[in-house]
Amino acid sequence: MATIILFAPLIGSILCGFGWRFIGEKAATWLATLVLFLAAILSWYIFLTFDGETQHITVLRFIESGSLSTEWGIRLDRMSAIMLVVVNSVSALVHLYSQGYMAHDDNWEHGESYRPRFFAYLSFFTFAMLALITSDNLVQMFFGWEGVGVASYLLIGFYYRKPSANAAAMKAFVVNRVGDFGFALGIFGLFYLTDSIRFDDVFAAAPSLAERELHFLWTNWNAANLIGVLLFIGAMGKSAQLFLHTWLPDAMEGPTPVSALIHAATMVTAGVFLVCRMSPVYEYAPDAKAMIVIVGATTAFFAATVGLVQNDIKRVIAYSTCSQLGYMFVAAGVGVYPVAMFHLFTHAFFKAMLFLGAGSVIHSMHHEQDMRNYGGLRKKIPLTFWAMMIGTLAITGVGIPLTHIGFAGFLSKDAVIESAWVGSNYAYVMLVVAALFTSFYSWRLMFMTFFGKPRGDTHAYDHAHESPMVMLIPLGALALGAVFSGMVWYNSFFGDEAKMRSWFGMEAGHGEVMAEGHATETTTTETAAAEPVADHAAAVAPKGAIYLGADNHVIHSAHEAPAWVKVSPFVAMVIGFALAWLFYIKSPDLPGRLAAQQRPLYLFLLNKWYFDELYNVIFVRPALWLGNFLWKKGDGTIIDGGLNGLALGIIPFFTKLAGRAQSGYVFTYAFAMVLGIVALITWMTLTVGH
Repeated sequence: MATIILFAPLIGSILCGFGWRFIGEKAATWLATLVLFLAAILSWYIFLTFDGETQHITVLRFIESGSLSTEWGIRLDRMSAIMLVVVNSVSALVHLYSQGYMAHDDNWEHGESYRPRFFAYLSFFTFAMLALITSDNLVQMFFGWEGVGVASYLLIGFYYRKPSANAAAMKAFVVNRVGDFGFALGIFGLFYLTDSIRFDDVFAAAPSLAERELHFLWTNWNAANLIGVLLFIGAMGKSAQLFLHTWLPDAMEGPTPVSALIHAATMVTAGVFLVCRMSPVYEYAPDAKAMIVIVGATTAFFAATVGLVQNDIKRVIAYSTCSQLGYMFVAAGVGVYPVAMFHLFTHAFFKAMLFLGAGSVIHSMHHEQDMRNYGGLRKKIPLTFWAMMIGTLAITGVGIPLTHIGFAGFLSKDAVIESAWVGSNYAYVMLVVAALFTSFYSWRLMFMTFFGKPRGDTHAYDHAHESPMVMLIPLGALALGAVFSGMVWYNSFFGDEAKMRSWFGMEAGHGEVMAEGHATETTTTETAAAEPVADHAAAVAPKGAIYLGADNHVIHSAHEAPAWVKVSPFVAMVIGFALAWLFYIKSPDLPGRLAAQQRPLYLFLLNKWYFDELYNVIFVRPALWLGNFLWKKGDGTIIDGGLNGLALGIIPFFTKLAGRAQSGYVFTYAFAMVLGIVALITWMTLTVGH
């Protein structure tokens, strides 16, 4: 079954991309869609029936070289089961949604529609992500990792005739290569230290990494911390964390279904998955975890501030994704990996719905994306309005405080913030402030789009219409997840620690299990991965998905957080809502006056903290200068002007000289032979004489 799930999207991609000429465009695109729904149904079956024990399924031999021996295998555990549901469910709904969104696509090439190519790319994207999340070793994971990067390049630059789309695709590809280089170094380091890239072998050797040093960049590093940092650099690129985030907003150049797929379930969550998958290593790398917390919390705050002033509806949601990924990394950084996966799980539903809802708005407004040209659309597109409303209630965290009743984001975001309060004061403050900003810009989007009077092109408003059912059905399905996924699986991810450990297949190892709230002596059947290192008593999951060190008390302490900590995200949400209502409903002229009064701050946020301009000065311009220098001076002056000029002078001279030697007379050749014999006799005489 797992093999069918993995390869079904690849088969659909091949049949759609190459076989549509034989079976027809419509049949090919629907075939790709139905294949994804099959994979989604099977994924839900595995998720709901999985017993928590890791399974290894060998598909084929992959790479064998010296001591490096890898197989293409499927690792099926609770983490991969969660990701299978997320990836295939969202991808299947995006495929269905695209049937309507791309139905009237005006882009044609040589008289042929782009649609089969679009669906083939979507399916290939899904296959690459499935290869990543089901990988049983780091080489296979890197294969899927790079496959996702290639597919994102193709999808972001899908409208390749647009210069902006080409630039965005290239930017995403280049920025991700920076992170991927760190990931590759991390893989090399693990193979050098453990002589294996299989997860089980690496996890078993994780305790020993904390006791070793590795020489890198002219100094010695703790091996576990260095590997953790290198792997996180890879995660930063894929998950658009601060400094490697600049590609994410520009990725909006792709069609809206692409934005939903990239930002909700696939590419951007790969980094969070990587950190959680490598939890056995990170539990012995405290400095790397501290870095993850700081970068994640700062990213959540940074992206939330930028989202406050964006006017493109898709860019607002894109920066929201960047901010929510910061939440996930904070949870992973403080060591509560199940909570990171919880927020990843719920985020997929409401973020996909927000993007697809935004696509429905854009579709109804004839591809207008500037919210300043919207207004009053709730009467024109009521179903889309209610879908966007549910997504907004979920992302802002609406629920009943101090209970487990609320929208999906209410429960998962609160779990992250409560865990951050235990693990890092800095992260807690930044996440609460980010929650306030998230509420403000989310309600700002709703008020500017669906409330007030129509603005901008009234012709577009007059002709605005609800999207077809093929686009609305995915919104309805995602709405169920946005409402109920948090409440249904809260105890499994966070609420009930005993159930969480059982659900993830965790087993206590040697040492004192402090996370349980009391000390107990336990045993394990796999001692290799459970040996205590330094002050780390281990609670390992030899058969499970996630590792929690015995000194990791964060989940237990988060449950005992005071009421003011648990209520703080709700209070931040209410304040954000009230400010958005004041600015865009009560006093619509207030935002303009405030922006004029605080012009430098407004421009700072509008220009995204000037990261693009800074990178342009530091990296882009010097690279262009160097390229032009090598082109004009190196190639033009030295190669073309120097070597080629020299060749044009010397070679013709010797050519003419050789031509004159070919006179055609016998005495000329005889004379040459005599000269040769004389030279040979002279050389032999001098040689023998010495």
